Amino acid sequence: MLFVATYSQEARTTLRNVCRSHADVVVQRFGRAVLFVETAFAGFLALRMRYKHGEDVQIERTEPFNEFADVSERIRTAARAYEERREQNTPYAKFAAGTELPDPDELRGREL
Repeated sequence: MLFVATYSQEARTTLRNVCRSHADVVVQRFGRAVLFVETAFAGFLALRMRYKHGEDVQIERTEPFNEFADVSERIRTAARAYEERREQNTPYAKFAAGTELPDPDELRGREL
């Protein structure tokens, strides 16, 4: 998919008009940003906005997140265990303390 973010009022207006006129390429709209399907036409629309508004339009290509390829089993297990905890108000650091689960600082320091 293509992620397009706008950083000025004029660029947001153009984005809104593009999304209304070409809803078939819009996957999801987030106010000042949008996800477009990855087609040549979506690329054309994104570039058109960039040429019109310059640096006020950011275009990025996204990749789908595959939890099995991108995240280790240990982290998936920790996420599942934390989500299934009995006491919903327990912060993760306290929940993981004294267990085999990764601690939050370890998670913050690791790249996917």
